[in-house]
Amino acid sequence: MADPDLMVWIDQDLCTGDGICEEICPDVFQGRDDGLWVVKETASNWGADIVFDGNQAPDGARGVARVPTSLTDSVVEAAEECPGECIMIEPFDADIFAKRGA
Repeated sequence: MADPDLMVWIDQDLCTGDGICEEICPDVFQGRDDGLWVVKETASNWGADIVFDGNQAPDGARGVARVPTSLTDSVVEAAEECPGECIMIEPFDADIFAKRGA
């Protein structure tokens, strides 16, 4: 597993529930029961499935997922196409990653 270059999270206050993100990159985005979208990490990329949905793991700014290098273009496209402009992409920060579940 290579180290990620980016991490991503969704600002729940801006999410409009359109789901374009999951259409573009289903390995990183998933719908919640309330119609909003969250980020996730899949076992195929990181060795374990984690959905940052507020139940399994924190959501919002604390629910930050690593972006596999192979999916960088798809995640960027999802952010660009998102009508709510709620997808936040940042350079990977090991300190934030270490605290994301705290």
